[in-house]
Amino acid sequence: MALSSPGSTASGTGTPDPASPAAGRPTRGLMALLLAGNTAMYTLYIGVPGLLLALQIEEIDPAGKVANFGLVSGISAIFATVFNPVAGALSDRSGRRNPWILAGGLLTLPVMLLLGSVHTILLVTIAWCLGQAVMNIYQAALTSVVPDRIPLAARGKASAAVGLGLPVGSTIGALVGAAFSEDYRTGYLVFGAIVAATAVLFTACAREQRMPAKAPLPVKRQLAAFGSALKDHDFRWAFIGRALLVLGYFAVAGFQLYILKDHTDLPAGLSPEEAVAILMPVNSIAMVVSTVLGGWLSDRYDRRKLFVGASAALAAVALLIPAVSTSWTAMLAFSVVNGLGFGCYMAVDTALVTMVLPKAEDAARDMGVLNVANAGPQIVAPFVASLVVSLSGGYTALFLIAAVLSVLGALAVRPIRSVR
Repeated sequence: MALSSPGSTASGTGTPDPASPAAGRPTRGLMALLLAGNTAMYTLYIGVPGLLLALQIEEIDPAGKVANFGLVSGISAIFATVFNPVAGALSDRSGRRNPWILAGGLLTLPVMLLLGSVHTILLVTIAWCLGQAVMNIYQAALTSVVPDRIPLAARGKASAAVGLGLPVGSTIGALVGAAFSEDYRTGYLVFGAIVAATAVLFTACAREQRMPAKAPLPVKRQLAAFGSALKDHDFRWAFIGRALLVLGYFAVAGFQLYILKDHTDLPAGLSPEEAVAILMPVNSIAMVVSTVLGGWLSDRYDRRKLFVGASAALAAVALLIPAVSTSWTAMLAFSVVNGLGFGCYMAVDTALVTMVLPKAEDAARDMGVLNVANAGPQIVAPFVASLVVSLSGGYTALFLIAAVLSVLGALAVRPIRSVR
């Protein structure tokens, strides 16, 4: 999974010319399909690694589950980050999105069948990398639908539809994962079926016109673009702040099931899988509320740095709660406060970044650079988390280190000069 900023594309496609098909194409019904497509994607991205994959790895090697889960998650994240722009470039060159959405979605089903049938850590790693491959084919093409088909005047609504896929999909993924915690093989098939069915629905209802084929950007130019954007003072600090906060967030989020199993004192009769199914909707609701409210308030008072710094600091406070208490109440409080902090941060920080982009004509390219700050920490987080837990013998140190990273992320916005 690569967390993406709304409005940016993995494949590097830019904003269409007003005369292009996207500028005048009707979007009625496409918003709902974008919500459905992104919801299905996040349903699998949350439910599979967050629950079923963790349970499968624990069944294979209970004693080494933390190190193995970190290894599988880290390797698959590297694979996903590398494969996403490749998949995007392929759909760019074809000038089509629907065939890639359909192919990626349909292939998810047999890959999930394969993942549920393997019994060694090596084969789980290979199968989940294949899963990341087909899901990134689906994701890269789906993400490019917004700049391809949505008029500029409707981009805000489209970004909202894409963004809502995360909390809605997270909730569904947690509930489905918990429902099949005793039979993860069937659970994998259910997740695959959800993505496959949504891909069929999307491509059947969202007709497209063939876009002009685009030549892939040479690797040298991509590297030069990356370096050029980070030379800008304000953009560099925005990039650093995003990377630090995302690293702290995913270092904890990826190990949520094991935290509930080995760190939290759950009430009698409440299983860790059921606890995830409770925490995820609570976190998602808090995230939706803070996303909407934070974006509105930051617009009203024209204070982006204040809200970005405060929300990152709030995320740090949230991480301290389970560090000082192992109670179920502490985890509930953590879920609410963390959702409020992270949701507000992602909404307002994305707005802040659009205000510190080095050049308006390179906006799409530089937003793609920002996505490295989203995807890169997700690669590092599993390795960091498993190392911290293994060396410290518990999860308290992990919460404390993640809190420090969030504080540093809050402080990183202070040097930004061009935005209040």
